[in-house]
Amino acid sequence: SDVNHTEAVLHSMCERIVHRGPNSEGLWLDDTVALGMRRLSIIDLHTGDQPVFNCDKSVIVMMNGELYNYREVRADLEKKGHKFVTQSDTEILPHLYEEYGENLVDHLNGMYAFSLWDTRNKKMIIARDRFGEKPLYYGVFDGKLIYASEPKAMLAHPSVTVELDTDALRHYLSYDYVPAPMSIYKGISKLPAAHLMVFENGEVRTRRYWNMNWSPTQTGSIDDKATELRDLLSDAVRMRLVSDVPLGILLSGGIDSSTVAAFATQHATERVKTFSIGFEEDSFDESKYARQVAKHLDTEHYEEKLSATTAGDLISEIGTWLDEPLSDGSLIPTFLLAQFVRKHVTVALGGDGGDELFAGYPMYYAHTVAAKYARVPSLIRKGLIEPVVKRLPVSTKNMSFDYKAKRFVRGANLDNVERHHSWFGSFSREEQDQLLTPEILAASDGDIYRGPRDLLGLCDAKTEIEQMQFLDINYYMAEDILTKVDRAAMAVSLETRAPFLDPRVGQFAASLPLAYKLSGKSGKHILKKAMADLLPANILHRPKKGFGIPIAEWLKGRLNPLMHDLLAPARLKDQGLFNVEYVQQLITEHERGTASHHKQLWTLLVFQLWYDNFLQKQ
Repeated sequence: SDVNHTEAVLHSMCERIVHRGPNSEGLWLDDTVALGMRRLSIIDLHTGDQPVFNCDKSVIVMMNGELYNYREVRADLEKKGHKFVTQSDTEILPHLYEEYGENLVDHLNGMYAFSLWDTRNKKMIIARDRFGEKPLYYGVFDGKLIYASEPKAMLAHPSVTVELDTDALRHYLSYDYVPAPMSIYKGISKLPAAHLMVFENGEVRTRRYWNMNWSPTQTGSIDDKATELRDLLSDAVRMRLVSDVPLGILLSGGIDSSTVAAFATQHATERVKTFSIGFEEDSFDESKYARQVAKHLDTEHYEEKLSATTAGDLISEIGTWLDEPLSDGSLIPTFLLAQFVRKHVTVALGGDGGDELFAGYPMYYAHTVAAKYARVPSLIRKGLIEPVVKRLPVSTKNMSFDYKAKRFVRGANLDNVERHHSWFGSFSREEQDQLLTPEILAASDGDIYRGPRDLLGLCDAKTEIEQMQFLDINYYMAEDILTKVDRAAMAVSLETRAPFLDPRVGQFAASLPLAYKLSGKSGKHILKKAMADLLPANILHRPKKGFGIPIAEWLKGRLNPLMHDLLAPARLKDQGLFNVEYVQQLITEHERGTASHHKQLWTLLVFQLWYDNFLQKQ
């Protein structure tokens, strides 16, 4: 009966993540471990079920994700005498383990979270891909190691308790996401990107198995390097077109996704499908650029126009599947895009990673400006410039001047790590002192930027801007962008792939001189050069917009009732986390238009949706 009980628990954990793998369930149990997985069939539809084994079945593997270089690795292993029984990419893992032990990860190019159970040595190995495209959560409860792709699967285990981690709450309020290794749940950790975890003799040890090297080793003219980059990207796209199910491209009309589409049309055997969504609100609508690129590349283009109403209706629904708060507003359009794309294909390639690797964010140039701003005498800064900026009229347009100016001034006087994250994030440390109740302030650690400061110790980049790129790759990209894309797409069982995050492309970008990436104000310099004859000039040179939604407007309009409901004084009092008067002040100022607090209010809203669905209901 014990086995039956374990199997029932395992099955209920799998049930919670059916959306990640609607096609089949794989369970495997012995007297020490119980392994379960849900499969979304993409490669080797007939014999690709998991778990997979080595020849004598002493090594058992389950994996979420794709290994893009599996054919090359497999051919290499066959030369060494290994025999394979399926066509699946996962099957290389047990054989790589026999050959290289824990160093098997050094041979992989893919997006993955996998667990490998070595029955002979009673040893469990769990690993995550180099950039963190696939998630992995774990914790030790009642002496058992419990892990899963999403927290909601762990919450189905009877040993797992649900409790808010107050330190994680402070990080969320500051960053808009909870950075690894913590999660919003006490006792549940995230395995960070590029980390490997070994569990044996009741002990857990984790180590980082890969890092980018930033010392500029790529010498040669920018034109030669642009050609090299083009070949690398072309190959990265080619590898990610391998699929036994229909496949498309997420096309925003920016340079990154257009680059992916351009190479896809070169390698594909049939006409490439591209997908984009547009908004009725003009300053947010980018769809005309996507149409232009689709026409230029002659793709089969699909487009959907969204109104505030459609997107607004979704917001309360998101709370039902988002089991860790994430207040990146582009989660909504990403989810809608995924829903739309999934009607036509099962796999989609996107442009994620281009901004971080090739210095595309306006923030990077802003650090240069901040350095100059710091040299302005403080009398002029504090007496003249800052009061003027604070009084700029409030606009709700996407990335409006007043929004950017206020954000800039707010971060300019801080050290670079805190400045960088305060430009991106919601509540500064001073604002948290007002927002949180005295109990929460006393019970939590206010040193919110220790993580990135410590991490900088692993970075060998010489320039401040490249150090910020390094932090963005490990924080913002891994914990916000990739989490957002994985959750939104997997919620509708769509697999997404990111050719820019091929480790070869990443390492190549890191080892280029900074001037090849950021030239004056303009980022992605070398990428624009590499793509000059493949894409229209206005696509290469238009400013970065981001995939936003008109939250500032909506909070005054159709989201207003939801905001008042979720942030009602009585509810906040009950909850005991947030200071009622301060939240009320944020709402009032925003509604009157005397200030735009949409970022802070949205961060609180998303937290409340999570809290209602995952903390209250358990």
